[in-house]
Amino acid sequence: MVSLTEARVDPVLSIAHGVPLDQEPGLGALTIPGYLREVCERCAGREAVVLRHASGDVRWTYQDLWDRSVAVAQALIASGVGKDGRVGILMTNRPEYLAALFGTALAGGVSVALNTFSTAPELEQLISASAVSVLLFEDRVLKKDFAATLLELDPAIAAAQPGQLCSDRFPFLRRLVRLDGLVAGDQSPAGVAAPALESWPEFLHSGANVRAAVVEDRAATVSPCDPGGLFFSSGTTSLPKGILHTQRAFAIQWWRWPRVFCVREPVRSWTGNGFFWSANVTMIVGTALSTGGAIILQPLFDAESALRLIQDERVTLMSGRPHQWARFCAAPGWDEADLSSLRYVTKGELITAHPTVDSDWELPNSFGTTETMTILSSYDADTPAEQYADSFGGPLPGNCLKIVDPQTGEILPLGERGELCVKGPTLMLGYIGKDREECFDEEGFYCTGDGGYLDSAGRLYWEGRLNDIIKTGGANVSPEEIDTVIATYPGVKRTQTVGLPHDTLGEMVVSCIVPLAGQALSEEALQAFLKERLASYKIPRTVLVFDEEEFPVTGNEKAKAGDIRLRACKRLGIGD
Repeated sequence: MVSLTEARVDPVLSIAHGVPLDQEPGLGALTIPGYLREVCERCAGREAVVLRHASGDVRWTYQDLWDRSVAVAQALIASGVGKDGRVGILMTNRPEYLAALFGTALAGGVSVALNTFSTAPELEQLISASAVSVLLFEDRVLKKDFAATLLELDPAIAAAQPGQLCSDRFPFLRRLVRLDGLVAGDQSPAGVAAPALESWPEFLHSGANVRAAVVEDRAATVSPCDPGGLFFSSGTTSLPKGILHTQRAFAIQWWRWPRVFCVREPVRSWTGNGFFWSANVTMIVGTALSTGGAIILQPLFDAESALRLIQDERVTLMSGRPHQWARFCAAPGWDEADLSSLRYVTKGELITAHPTVDSDWELPNSFGTTETMTILSSYDADTPAEQYADSFGGPLPGNCLKIVDPQTGEILPLGERGELCVKGPTLMLGYIGKDREECFDEEGFYCTGDGGYLDSAGRLYWEGRLNDIIKTGGANVSPEEIDTVIATYPGVKRTQTVGLPHDTLGEMVVSCIVPLAGQALSEEALQAFLKERLASYKIPRTVLVFDEEEFPVTGNEKAKAGDIRLRACKRLGIGD
């Protein structure tokens, strides 16, 4: 059997190849429809999806998941979604999300994952950039009323008939389908009404005359290299980047996660994080469905209710971040909880310390990006520590890694530090609206903006971002995006947002501001201003006010982010 830890490494230059993809064990069909068919045929009668809710529990078998996905595909076909047509999914983690994801692929379309943290301006940009023709959305999420937001963004929606929307603001959008919110805030007003906002049952009924054979025929035309899904991720500019992935990028990672995690039994997988982030939808779907297990859904993260859910549903895998685990430890019922079912917890030292948990499993040290549909380098979880050698593993099958000089693009000698570049079967097709030359180098490599080096065994040693992107609680945050909004706040002269070390978040967002002469800025008022315009995880945890002379700038008046970061650390006593 081929060893997946043996990379082919150039003896002189920093370039390493993983074993060929066709030598990776455990891979099945490499399209989204093919994957769904394979796991559903294998496990038809088993439980696949669970949602516990006050209005009644939902439990789908694998056969139910197939049937519900086909029903969505039939409705999308009736809506006019054709080959590569884009379908927006704006939902919390619920069964309909999965039916929409798989149903879109069965119809030959491309799912577009939209962030439920989005404010009205952000949602407008995402819908416009993605060119979705059908939007499947949850009408209320906590205190966000997305139905009202859509009507405010384009009043023409209120006058449209179902499926006949004609919008100047959203010229590709034709159909809006709403689902009742599962986690509406206590003070949320009643949902708005408009003929164009079809209910989920009405939408599904519209596909009743589309034969299941048509869905089968469409699914059969889907190839591994066809577009499969679109994600958005903060980048180095003020606007999120649309990252378009192939069908096989989804399927490979779904098949791959159980092998990397060394999961050898059916897993009941849970996360409190949204499926609109690629890591969550690939890891949770893959570890559950590829093993014949079940996806245990929680629409939004809440530590107290999650404790009950994990205990009652005998969850075996939890995916989350240390700051979430800290909230578990502080939640009522933590000491009395029975968590004995848990075996696999990502970065889970706080959870596995619970007296009822008996697990010595550790998350394998891996590296990946949204552009590579999560992991691009790793070893399996049971790889000996001496072989891992504190690295981030070697290139996964089919991948090629190189380290280049970030200024010249030249491949560096083996062992030298530079920028990590990658290509392989899970690499994105590109950024929407960007030329190929803007996405890849001349050899087709994606240059990640992350720094590190390769050793003679092909192991990657990742050393963090070369630019200033902030990684907080598992999410990427663009300082420029935040500063662009802060710059519109009255009384601000200069602003620079930085990421500072944080025990559980990795980095916390801190905005450093110079006010105009004579202006007094309120941290609370500024944060309230930002909450209306940015997703919650982008809001600075702290706002620091500096005098002009304390705020270093270059000769062309650009803020020196590195120097400002050091001053912010000193102000807050970090690193003392």
